[in-house]
Amino acid sequence: MGHGILLSGESGVDFTIHGVFQYSFFGHQVWITTSHVCILIVMLLLAVFAIAAKRCMAKASEVPGSFQNVVEMIVEMLDNMVGGSMGQAAPRYFNYIGTIFIFILVSNISGLLGLRPPTADYGVTLPLAILTFSLIHYNKWKYQKPLTIWTDLCSPLPPWLPIWLPINVISAVAVPISLSLRLFANVLSGTAMMALLYGLLGWFATAWPAALHVYFDLFSGAIQTYVFCMLTMTYISNEIGDGTRR
Repeated sequence: MGHGILLSGESGVDFTIHGVFQYSFFGHQVWITTSHVCILIVMLLLAVFAIAAKRCMAKASEVPGSFQNVVEMIVEMLDNMVGGSMGQAAPRYFNYIGTIFIFILVSNISGLLGLRPPTADYGVTLPLAILTFSLIHYNKWKYQKPLTIWTDLCSPLPPWLPIWLPINVISAVAVPISLSLRLFANVLSGTAMMALLYGLLGWFATAWPAALHVYFDLFSGAIQTYVFCMLTMTYISNEIGDGTRR
């Protein structure tokens, strides 16, 4: 495809974001980019898998088949991961953590299909981090008293001496930035390296770069997915504490 959807451009391999087509929206010209197209492809893949999984589990048998085994393994893995990290709060956040885990993982490994990973676009990773940031502070105000929040913002000094307040506020605001940049930079670096490899070697880069794809797309992508979700669960769990409302 000529617009970078499959990491290919008019002049060869390309890892940049391109406009696919343009349309007018209330007098403004809006572009549909390769990131939008790749996100749509990932969403369609996940939707097809979800529909197939629902139908399979509706007819689940005591002796599961191959697909049922895969579905049960995914659910059990996510359940153990969320339960082990969030304890009593796990049932409330299993759907959210499971959703972002599967979406980020499939997005990261979509490079194996020749797509430009959606998570290599900061416009995708930042909203995910902002969702986490919103949940963190929702739980902070739900489970902590205002005086406790103020004391934490002034820490390590007493609450009547808020010298460290600006630094602690900056530290709190930096959470979504660090979460989004970590995921974005790692995925983009792998995408850029593979694109440069194909661009420099041309036809010589046939078959053998598959090993590099396994590392950059599969191994590194899985690690970054796990890190993002683990940090999300850790931040939220720290704010929930023992689960007692203020």
